[in-house]
Amino acid sequence: MARRIRKARAAPGAIAAAVPSPFIRRKLAFYDPLDEEQLVQIEDQVDWMLENIGFAFRDDPEALRIWREASGDGVKLVGDKVFADAEWVRAQCAKAPSQFTQLGRNPERTVTIGGKNQVFAPIYGAPFARDLEGGRRYATFDDFQKLVKLSYMHPNLHHTGLVIAEPTDIPVSKRHLDMVYTHMVNSDKPHLGAITEKSRAQDSVDMAEIVHGKETMDNNVVIMANVNTNSPLLIDKVVTECIQVYSTRGQAMVIVPFILTGAMGPVTTVAAVAQAMAEVMITVAFGQLVKPGAPFVMGNFLSSMSLKSGAPTFGMPEPVLSNYMIGQLARRLGLPLRCGGSLTASKIEDAQAAYESADSMHSTVLAGSNFTLHAAGWMEGGLCVGFEKLIMDADRLGAYQKLMAGPDMSEDQFARDAYQETEPGGHFLGSAHTMRHYQTAFYDAELSDSENVESWEEKGSPDMRRRAYEKWNKMLANYEAPPMDAGVKEALDDYVARRKRELPDAWY
Repeated sequence: MARRIRKARAAPGAIAAAVPSPFIRRKLAFYDPLDEEQLVQIEDQVDWMLENIGFAFRDDPEALRIWREASGDGVKLVGDKVFADAEWVRAQCAKAPSQFTQLGRNPERTVTIGGKNQVFAPIYGAPFARDLEGGRRYATFDDFQKLVKLSYMHPNLHHTGLVIAEPTDIPVSKRHLDMVYTHMVNSDKPHLGAITEKSRAQDSVDMAEIVHGKETMDNNVVIMANVNTNSPLLIDKVVTECIQVYSTRGQAMVIVPFILTGAMGPVTTVAAVAQAMAEVMITVAFGQLVKPGAPFVMGNFLSSMSLKSGAPTFGMPEPVLSNYMIGQLARRLGLPLRCGGSLTASKIEDAQAAYESADSMHSTVLAGSNFTLHAAGWMEGGLCVGFEKLIMDADRLGAYQKLMAGPDMSEDQFARDAYQETEPGGHFLGSAHTMRHYQTAFYDAELSDSENVESWEEKGSPDMRRRAYEKWNKMLANYEAPPMDAGVKEALDDYVARRKRELPDAWY
């Protein structure tokens, strides 16, 4: 992986959609702060919740029917509430793979999720967009298309997600078709499908089958879906219906309790982590009843909050610690992990955004997040996607790719010939060893200005936001759509056109 990154970076300033590495193959050790006794304490709490507190599965009669059929085999159904033997739940979770591959339309962009692999995807779900010249606004389809293209082009983003921004100028009933289509046509990286309503999930799966073919889809993960449990303790029909659509076809689900500690979970970190684990585990168990062996990712999105205002806070020590904790627990359970990414409550790309995003993302990476949504572009507590923030964050993601590769321990790295060539009191700048490595020895943060102040002033004293603004505009000016089979595109166009004719316009 390290060598492929070096090869790609040998042409500084390149902005084409190069493929330096489709995902990170981690070599650096995980950061595991909990000892065995502490891990068992949390797992005991998880087991207690599964067996004694229970979880409601609401508004989906089919989900309750599936649970009724499982009753008596370690499962008790009381009304719409499921209580389950903890060992039975763990046995169900063990049926899901600890690692799986999601195919990209371009095979070179296929990603592996789980194990020691890490995949970065941009922000998800922002209704607003902001850029340096256009300011803050409701996001439009034009914004959405630009953000998909930028995510496709940036080599440090491995996956394009789905709702990078809500295209609010398209009816809610139809916008999922345009979003999924855009990811499929304007990018060839892996992506997510729609989840907000069962028919929208089905549209996403049907469109994925058109692009990849039935046989390929029957035997591979070609699309994933990211859903939130309705914390606390509620698994609603958005989750269960999506599982019935995606898991039945063998496609992957990312299950994420969104717990604002003190509101959707207890105010204490260990209790909130245990609740998140239990909510995911009972949902994965349901998924295995739908289709044994269906792939799942354990999600974690724990946020602290201001107990004075109720506003979520990011980059704080409590959610940072929760990332480390749930990373250890997920590995013990044998499920791939999803954590948050470059999270901040800041409204612009300022010092607050830098500090909060850096602390949040660093813990996400060290914790071993296999699939990181919100890795770039997140602002304003997730309400807004920043064009400059997307590019600034993605630039730093390249540093994590270098970090996760660990030290290169090959013989040439010890530079013995350089010591033999360099006199005491001399320097290594002109040594043959330096000449061999000077282009690739250090990560080149493209948006960071390390030149002297006179050079910076001659360029007009641009700050990083201005440099990022110029970068993304230059990228879009050079965008070229990835090639797509004409017959596949025609079938996709026909499907979208037909579904739009069938669906009435609805704005809520």
